[in-house]
Amino acid sequence: MRTTAKAGALLLATALALGFSSTAAHAIGDKNNQNPPGPSGGADNNMLNAGVGKTNIKVSQVSGGKGGSSGKGLGSVDPNWKPPACWYEPAATSEQVKAATDQLKKTPNENLVPVTPSLSWGEQLMVDTFEKGKSPGDGIKSYKNFNLGKDGKFWRGVVNPDMEGDPAAYECEEILFWQDAGIIPKIANAPTPKVLASYAYDKIKVPDTKVELKPEGKSTVNLPTWVWLDKGTFEDVKVRAELPGTGLWAETTAKPVSLHLEPGTADATTFPASAECKVNDDGSIGTPYTKGSSKEDPPCGISYLRATGGDPYQLKASITWEIAWKGSGGTGGDLPDGTFDGTQDIDVQEIQSINR
Repeated sequence: MRTTAKAGALLLATALALGFSSTAAHAIGDKNNQNPPGPSGGADNNMLNAGVGKTNIKVSQVSGGKGGSSGKGLGSVDPNWKPPACWYEPAATSEQVKAATDQLKKTPNENLVPVTPSLSWGEQLMVDTFEKGKSPGDGIKSYKNFNLGKDGKFWRGVVNPDMEGDPAAYECEEILFWQDAGIIPKIANAPTPKVLASYAYDKIKVPDTKVELKPEGKSTVNLPTWVWLDKGTFEDVKVRAELPGTGLWAETTAKPVSLHLEPGTADATTFPASAECKVNDDGSIGTPYTKGSSKEDPPCGISYLRATGGDPYQLKASITWEIAWKGSGGTGGDLPDGTFDGTQDIDVQEIQSINR
């Protein structure tokens, strides 16, 4: 079973030649799908509203992440790492495909049915392929009477919305195909626990990175500014991803391991010199400032060498998170470390002295 880009274009051209509009599509799929941008729609007769290519993966944050940011997610430290661009998953029951085809028979010139993330078919192709068992060619499998009475579902490709436009997002173009219940298809881009773990990577919400500083508000030239994070502020974050109807699941865990400081100016000295403050055994980072420590070198901190001249320095603090996962079937492994940063204003004043 295969569908090349050339074959897909040919099939779409065939559908258009037969008089079917490409501006509307009857969507088919599970009820927890949602409508994405682009052609979509719905119908009666067990035709459920569903987004074309929208995933059914369920993601939940199991633990950690208090005060998690609703903005950008973790950024991978590996510039070559990418989440999965597309995969296949259950899309519709036999009854839903039949209902979609029956609706086409009522309005053949108005609607199409999405059979891949980028290709939709009209009445004749749907009837021939899924009802009459007549394959349109190019190795595409056909079915008699929509496989009614059999235990399983029709599967379709899904595109990761974060990867739209990536060439790899167009590698899941197999025409809507049948898979017996309880069996994962043995094809390229089939879902796996690692696919779910990688998908969950981008869904991890970690606490905003705002460090404690002493002195607060304004630092002094050549006097160290202490930087720390209290224990418990940055605990492990665990996210679970499940694909209903497949038995596949994965839990992706992010563990904070270090804090990296960027002073916002070259005129500064960092402590330690690497500017990398490791997480302590109790989960804290650095050491809180105590009275009388202003002239000591902090285990984690900055000493500014020049005063700010109006605009404050932008102190950037980045937390590095180690990412590991475990999943169904005893699977598991590591994913690239992730980073999440925050920026704080730092005003630096000259040392005040009195001349007598």
